[in-house]
Amino acid sequence: MINGIINIYKEAGFTSHDVVAKLRGIVKQKKIGHTGTLDPDAVGVLPVCFGNATKLCDMLTDKSKEYEACLLLGVETDTQDISGTVLAEHEVKVSEQEVLEAIKSFEGVYEQIPPMYSALKVNGKKLYELARQGKEVERKPRKVEISYTRILSCELPEVRFVVGCSKGTYIRTLCDDIGKKLGCGGTMKSLKRTQVGIFNVEDALTLSQVEELVKKEELEKYIISPDAMFPQYKKVYMKPEHQKALANGNKLYLKQVNFEEKVSLKTGDRIRVYDDKQAFTAIYEYDEEEHCMKPYKMFFTN
Repeated sequence: MINGIINIYKEAGFTSHDVVAKLRGIVKQKKIGHTGTLDPDAVGVLPVCFGNATKLCDMLTDKSKEYEACLLLGVETDTQDISGTVLAEHEVKVSEQEVLEAIKSFEGVYEQIPPMYSALKVNGKKLYELARQGKEVERKPRKVEISYTRILSCELPEVRFVVGCSKGTYIRTLCDDIGKKLGCGGTMKSLKRTQVGIFNVEDALTLSQVEELVKKEELEKYIISPDAMFPQYKKVYMKPEHQKALANGNKLYLKQVNFEEKVSLKTGDRIRVYDDKQAFTAIYEYDEEEHCMKPYKMFFTN
């Protein structure tokens, strides 16, 4: 069984769920999960977790992301991207400088209203299901952060730009908001996710490449181990006589482990825990009050 993460390049036309389903068939393994959806028309980085690494899915969705988007000004659609129904068209009278300033103005924290065509749930129903029924419900704005933007080209009415952002940011909504700010409307024409945490688009594998690597029995070299995702966490090794405490998922005390280097810990600090054979086994959190480490995620190999 594969236990680790593979950087997959999601191609257009596939949902993130489709990618997982196809990978199950390719690697003959059921326990697989993705780390955050990409719209079917979007392409790019989709880290996929296998085996015990599926416990990381929720942690990896927290990672910062980078996208390359194409904004089409002068058009508004119901989905905020080019696949939707056109609601309005406007003449684009703005200058290139005004466009650049408008995009730049969204850098920092801003309140974004999630689109109706999204998988977010309101009262147990997914928004896109309500949208397809012609219903629109009130959505609360959510704080998102745009870390940086970089213009790649500006040939009005189209603008290609790079954006680095926090989790939960909808780039098509950002495009819609930029269009509103400019007074001419805007919609997202294309989207490529170029980075998620340590994963870059240059290193991503397509499904056909994964299939070829499986045939050649060379996929293993592209599997990233779960502990490699958290190099910032301190590292400890279990003392052989206390290995059973880790195997049982018990609290661990500092006297039961060997630290890789001298450290001072505070409450909430996370630690990578390796067993007495130096195999990565868990992430623990330190509790100053109890002077111990408590299990946060266990990664026993099945």
